[in-house]
Amino acid sequence: MKRKRISEINAGSMADIAFLLLIFFLVTTTMNVDKGIFRKMAEKNQKPTTIELHDRNVLDVNINRNNEIWVSNRIIDKKELQKMALDFIDNGGGKAINGTICDWCNGAKKKNMSDHPSKAFVMINADRNASYETYVYALDQINAAYADLRNKLSYKMYGKNYHLLEKEFKKTKNTTTLEKIKMIRKKYPLLIGDLEITSDMAQK
Repeated sequence: MKRKRISEINAGSMADIAFLLLIFFLVTTTMNVDKGIFRKMAEKNQKPTTIELHDRNVLDVNINRNNEIWVSNRIIDKKELQKMALDFIDNGGGKAINGTICDWCNGAKKKNMSDHPSKAFVMINADRNASYETYVYALDQINAAYADLRNKLSYKMYGKNYHLLEKEFKKTKNTTTLEKIKMIRKKYPLLIGDLEITSDMAQK
């Protein structure tokens, strides 16, 4: 009885097929990208100034594990935060470190709120169990308060809001525009800090 000869499989092109499959998976696979918050770091001050902080010059924004926002020992509606930050920063109730008053501030000048925009610090304290979304929302509201104040002052001084000045400088690199931007930033410096709290403060 004759045995049938088994034909051999041509494996010469298998390497090419495997290579094409590898390229296919590399092209179609999505890679996980680390998420975070874009924050521009402040330039290093060669001559740092020592600032004595008083309670009235610090706005504590606390986020507990239930994602509730506490300001001034009470839970606030999230929509209130921007207005509260704006009133705090623009209060103008005292003097700057060099003794000058804020003649551009439009606040109520309350004695229990910030003396001067250059002294008004906003601290965001988030519980480690608070959601990332709540923290980002709070940070956005604080930044929106600064943006509003800068836009109003820029329009008053130069007839253009602050964002337009920034766009103009990016296009033209004009030094005069840059000086205007620096002036607005000096009058309303962005003073935001953040901490992680682990205590039981305002958890319930």
